[in-house]
Amino acid sequence: MSSSTQNAKAKVSFGRLIRLPETGSFIGFVVVYIFFAILGGAVFVGAPGWSSWLNIAAEVGIIALPVGLLMIAGEFDISVGSIVPASSMTVAMLSGHYDLPATVGILGGLAVGVSIGFVNGLLVTRTTIPSLIVTIGVMFAVMGLTLGFAVLLKGSTSVSYVPHPTAKFLLGQFINYMFSVAIFWWLAFVAFFFYILHISPLGNWIFAVGGDRESARNAGIPTSKVTIGLFMASGFCAAFVGVAQVMTYQQAQVAGGQSFIFNSIMCVVIGGVLLTGGAGSIIGILLGTMTFAVVNQGVFFAALDPNTGSIIVGALLLIAVVSNDSFRKFAISAASKKT
Repeated sequence: MSSSTQNAKAKVSFGRLIRLPETGSFIGFVVVYIFFAILGGAVFVGAPGWSSWLNIAAEVGIIALPVGLLMIAGEFDISVGSIVPASSMTVAMLSGHYDLPATVGILGGLAVGVSIGFVNGLLVTRTTIPSLIVTIGVMFAVMGLTLGFAVLLKGSTSVSYVPHPTAKFLLGQFINYMFSVAIFWWLAFVAFFFYILHISPLGNWIFAVGGDRESARNAGIPTSKVTIGLFMASGFCAAFVGVAQVMTYQQAQVAGGQSFIFNSIMCVVIGGVLLTGGAGSIIGILLGTMTFAVVNQGVFFAALDPNTGSIIVGALLLIAVVSNDSFRKFAISAASKKT
């Protein structure tokens, strides 16, 4: 093979790599990490730093994955912020307050999340109300019910729970006292959702629903079932995080979980998912989550003012949206030139 042919192939491969939406997310992650590595020093680039931001990434990342799939399908789920404390409280009440087996509490907590997701999907598909409004309404309803039941049954907004050693080991353990076991669960969820979106036929349905719902329905795609299934997956993952939190911190709080609402959306947007739906990837969401977590914890390791950290996060989101849009336009223009 001649050197000119090899160079041509290398240029084509590099061109394809540059046009990938994930490339912008990867570059953003590298730049952000280097920035905070310089400011944070040896502690940030060592095990304490890595465990800090990976633990954050694991929790928000598990929720960001199905939220990202919903956004690709053209929907939003704001209710995840209420599902996390509702599932935590369910576990603490069933297995802590009423002394039922840990398995019963865990299954109860997960069932709460799946049920709320089903209600979300049903309301979105059976009415003309936008999913953003539906899930905001469901969020406030779930928050009120969680608070009401906690005060009624326990007389407090927080419930303590000492988990069974096996449940603690599987869902709330810290490896070497630093790395949460949730990191491994996060990677397992990444693999699962990667298969769903990029390998299984369901992935094509999700992209089709987000691109043009009417055309997808006319093509025979069960758009309502896809939407309901995605909302149930979002509810399950939010509940899983809630269960993991009560196993880790041994306490359920009624007000916990609100930060997951916008943090998960930020991870998804930074990862290159369009707010209008129809485009995105699991690798992009993974990179967006890692970038967000590095910024979130890098601010503390760099001893920056929290207000400065908020400015950095806001600027990062704006830069991510602009850069992802630029990469996508570049890819479209390059593809049109070929044709």
